[in-house]
Amino acid sequence: MATNKDEILTSRISNTKDFLKSIGVADPGPRTSPFDPGYDPATVESHLAQSGHLMSVIKISMACWQVADEAATRQKLESARRHGVPTTAGGGPFEVAATFGKLPEYLDLCASLGFTRIEAGEGFTDLAYKPADVMRWAAERGLDVQFEVGKKHMGSFNDSVVDELIDQGKAWLDAGAKQIIVEARENANDVGLFDASGAFNASSAERFANAYGLDKTVFEAPNKASQFAILNHFGAEVNMTNVRLEELLRVEIYRRGLHSDAFQVKNLTPKGPTA
Repeated sequence: MATNKDEILTSRISNTKDFLKSIGVADPGPRTSPFDPGYDPATVESHLAQSGHLMSVIKISMACWQVADEAATRQKLESARRHGVPTTAGGGPFEVAATFGKLPEYLDLCASLGFTRIEAGEGFTDLAYKPADVMRWAAERGLDVQFEVGKKHMGSFNDSVVDELIDQGKAWLDAGAKQIIVEARENANDVGLFDASGAFNASSAERFANAYGLDKTVFEAPNKASQFAILNHFGAEVNMTNVRLEELLRVEIYRRGLHSDAFQVKNLTPKGPTA
């Protein structure tokens, strides 16, 4: 007959995944798209090794990759491929290329470097191309597309702007875009869903999620306050981006109710052991 000691030994949990499961921690899968603002390849590789399983897509952000040594950019993209993490270029280079009539050439470049996705948008320009044309050109080069709604320099959204952006996002989804990104820049202050004090407009956020579906909606959340506000409202299943690589693990423990503040939030608190 087994002793109490034998029973204890055979029931021991030897890995973190099983332990978290045993206390009812949510496992929503990769729901965060962090961004690389220009780190060196070794830093990006280290984050991929540590947290790649938590990344939905990694954004090689802004235009930094266009002026960095190209071999370094290729190294980052290859590292992501090895870790099974899709990659996207940020939306700024897309807008510049489209403005100068060089969008096909830009898409050629992204495909050649090894990106799997590009971000399209009209954050600081007006796009002359139709969604169907952009989607066709991207597909011809094996690239997926995500589209960002919202302007970078026009303040927080009002109701009429939300109406327009919902229609714009639907047109891109109908054309084949994978997801719609909701603008918040790098500070979540007086832009998009955030007012001049940084307060989160949950009702407008709900409108985007209801219009596109939560799986197709990705909220930019560049700082702690915006990240926590979005997770508090939507729960563990919400998609977020513009999270800095070094902040990814903090976001993910909050998402799973393992952060002291999240433990107090009803839709994030772990369910606890099951009988």
